[in-house]
Amino acid sequence: MKRTYLDLISIIDQLHRRFLDLVAIELDRLRIMEINSVQAILLFNIGTADMTVSELMLRGCYLGSNVSYNAKKLAEMGYLIQRRAAEDRRTVRVRLSPKGLALCARIDAMHERHLAELASALANGAPADAAPTNATPVETTLTTLRRFDRFWSRMVDEGPRGRAIADRAA
Repeated sequence: MKRTYLDLISIIDQLHRRFLDLVAIELDRLRIMEINSVQAILLFNIGTADMTVSELMLRGCYLGSNVSYNAKKLAEMGYLIQRRAAEDRRTVRVRLSPKGLALCARIDAMHERHLAELASALANGAPADAAPTNATPVETTLTTLRRFDRFWSRMVDEGPRGRAIADRAA
C-alpha cells in the first residue's frame, strides 16, 4: 500500500509536468513565444475574475513559479491589468486584458480538444487498463492517473515538439 501511495505522489508530479508540456506545445502551435506555459496557466486560472495575486496563488499550483513576478511580466506584455486595491493600497488586484482574454479562449479551446480526445481514448481503453475489481480506492486512482499520463504522453509525442525530437533521433 505504501508503494502505491508513493507511486500516486510521483504520478501527480509527472502529470503536472506533462500538462506544462502540452500548454507549451499549444503556445508554439499558436506562435505565441513571449510567454511560457506557467504564465499561460496563470492567465487561464484568472479567467474573467478580478482577484489579488494572493488569491491567484491559492487557486493554482505553480511549482517553482514566482506568481508576483509573472503577474508583473504579463502586465508588461499586455495580458494582465494590475491595479492597487482601493481598500488596501499594499494589495495588487489583477484581471485579464482583452489580449489575455483572447489567449484564455484559445487555451480553453485546447482543453475542449483534449477533453474530446480523452473521452474517446477512455471509451476505447483496453480492459488491461482498468483497475482490478478488488482494488483499493488509492490503487484505482493510480490506475486512472496512469491512463491519463499515457494519454498526455501520446499527445506530447504527437505534437510539434515531439515530432521534432523524433526527427532529430532518426
